[in-house]
Amino acid sequence: MKCSPYHIFFKNLGNPLRIQIITALKEKPASVNILSKKLNVEQSKLSHALALLKSCNLVICEQKGKQRIYSLNKKTMVPILDLLDKHAREFCNNNKCSCLNNTE
Repeated sequence: MKCSPYHIFFKNLGNPLRIQIITALKEKPASVNILSKKLNVEQSKLSHALALLKSCNLVICEQKGKQRIYSLNKKTMVPILDLLDKHAREFCNNNKCSCLNNTE
């Protein structure tokens, strides 16, 4: 059975570390070192997660000197996150939303 683009996309977003990375990069681009300190995650684990996000073009990597700076794909990810934020403001501000009741 071939995976659909939806499956691959949402599987990437279903990982807590990858969500933390995306959330951090939504604030501003960052290197692995900065992300590692900010998220309190070892660099090897973070690099692996970034490689998966990069392979699907959810994040972009730019070489600046000896550093690699990661940022969100502005063409697709930023509009998607903006839409999700709008959805959350409009529809998730009540006690019936399961994400608000989840203790994970």
